[in-house]
Amino acid sequence: MNINTATSVTTKPKRSQIERDLQNNAAGVSMIDVTKKYGTFTAVEDLTLEIPAGYYCCLLGPSGCGKTTALRMIAGHEEVTKGDIFIGDLKVNSIPAAKRSTSMMFQSYALFPHKTIWQNIEFGLKMQKVPAAARRTRVGEMLDLVGLSHLSDRLPDQLSGGQRQRIALARSLVTRPQVLMLDEPLSALDENLRVRMRTELRKIQKQFGMTFIQVTHHVEEAFSLSDRIVVMTHGKIDQVASPDELFDTPASQFVAKFMGDNNIFKGKVINCVKDAELDLIQLEVADLGTIFCRGHGVAVGTEAACSIRPDLMSVEPYTPDIPAQSSLAANQISARITAVEMTGYVTRVSLMAESTGQDLLYKIRTEDWRSNSMQEGQLVVLSWSKDNCIFLPY
Repeated sequence: MNINTATSVTTKPKRSQIERDLQNNAAGVSMIDVTKKYGTFTAVEDLTLEIPAGYYCCLLGPSGCGKTTALRMIAGHEEVTKGDIFIGDLKVNSIPAAKRSTSMMFQSYALFPHKTIWQNIEFGLKMQKVPAAARRTRVGEMLDLVGLSHLSDRLPDQLSGGQRQRIALARSLVTRPQVLMLDEPLSALDENLRVRMRTELRKIQKQFGMTFIQVTHHVEEAFSLSDRIVVMTHGKIDQVASPDELFDTPASQFVAKFMGDNNIFKGKVINCVKDAELDLIQLEVADLGTIFCRGHGVAVGTEAACSIRPDLMSVEPYTPDIPAQSSLAANQISARITAVEMTGYVTRVSLMAESTGQDLLYKIRTEDWRSNSMQEGQLVVLSWSKDNCIFLPY
């Protein structure tokens, strides 16, 4: 007697042809000793960077740091003064922008106001001389993917900001580029829409599995979107890391400051005890005393700094029983509360160090802050573990 047993099989949703094409086309980007000069001004200097295929990479930094120039050189909108750029295995220095198999999504979206949504998306395919039947198929697929098929006959000014962004994204992707570059695409949106649209961008990037490179000066945006973040300053790369690595272990004083709100203490290395993982480093800070931190060893006498996140500190009222000085177990300093700001779930407590006048910041859950009796003007003791204190060599 034969018994047929049904087996339950879970299958992944079938991917559309355009999704498969975009994923198969995804390419990495390499920049090797790239420099860009405008006359005597150096916008980017000796930049070397590897972005693997399929990564979402954000170029992060303040205005004038060179991030947009770097993006435009990859796209072919700026010539390289020195060095080489590769997309996949192809050196693209001398290849025109239109033939680089890249696409750029601009901050203003640059949609044609007199063309319908369908015509806007179709435009790039016409420039590539794609046959009409193939254009109809690909534009239709792309409109379905961004959920705006029902709006194909509308003009851009008849859409919301979020809808215009999706159309700009669809127009950029319909040509099946190897790399999509985004020049601050969320900066013109209000805060609520920006949060929604960055979620949408990340979702689409994962869906297509292609390479996205985005310029931003918004730290939270870079953290929420990226597989890899490139922090730039003065035309150079200061640190390349995953969001987790960047948040937990900034590599320099600039990165720690730019990430926002980190408390930084500058001093001189007076001792370094070797450890299997991170060495215990002792900094002597003028008018403050000794601070202990973790990092990779440096020579005694080196000028350096350390950083502690405001959410990794603790605060308690000052009493004579609590010495306001550093110890091996915890770093402790006395400070006075200068302002308390409730920002929602988190309360920001501004303080001033008693001995140096340095401004400091402490962050705590609003609910936890409400449960204590500390208030503005009060003298307190700030403390934090040496294991959470990051050594900043430069």
